[in-house]
Amino acid sequence: MGTQPHLLVEEGDLTDLALVPGDPGRVDRIADHCDEAEVVAENREYRLVNATYDGRDLTICSTGIGSPSAAIAVEELANVGVETFLRVGTTGALQSGIEIGDMIVATGAAKDEGTTKRYENVEYPAVPDYEVLSALVDAAEANGEDVHVGPITTDDAFYAETDEYVAEWEAAGMLAVEMEAAAIFTLARRNGLRAGAICTVDGNLVEGTQKGTETDEDELPEKAKNNVGRAIDITLEAATRL
Repeated sequence: MGTQPHLLVEEGDLTDLALVPGDPGRVDRIADHCDEAEVVAENREYRLVNATYDGRDLTICSTGIGSPSAAIAVEELANVGVETFLRVGTTGALQSGIEIGDMIVATGAAKDEGTTKRYENVEYPAVPDYEVLSALVDAAEANGEDVHVGPITTDDAFYAETDEYVAEWEAAGMLAVEMEAAAIFTLARRNGLRAGAICTVDGNLVEGTQKGTETDEDELPEKAKNNVGRAIDITLEAATRL
């Protein structure tokens, strides 16, 4: 297997486990929590770093925004030997009472996006690997975090999440909406690999506090402070269990 055209890596360049945030800027933030880190490649929305955390070698690779670029990342990471994928990101809550700063571990992702439809019928589930799901929940509890565990929605159109869509997702019991998990889960399952996702809540769509609205920082709950950093710590702890 030669050099991957988007990630610009070859077999042997990376580890067997990858943390996959969406934001390239978050790669270095995750690396700052690790003991050692080395940049491997950077191209377009993809930034790749190899690091070590508590004796566990791991890779950090950004996926960019949305399922199309996330699918490219998973395909090319798998091509060079990555076997486990941990999405660590942000999400908008869809149920009343889920607060900014809460953590959500996904038990599945509704395929409200277009990428997975090119791979398989919509009836096939986008679900995480049980061992990865359990490791994320156990790591959260070990870190003293309460987590919401349940189904989420993966959507393509950030600016087309209308009140009607939100109401349907809420009524269906979806905990939150984000933009990558369904593709990551689907591609991992189809390739016999492992994947899971933990996201920290950055807004609540049913309560009108979604990303992009004005909020008073002083009125945010205490757990909203450094919520991304807390999610990173949980994910790294889970990596040591896998």
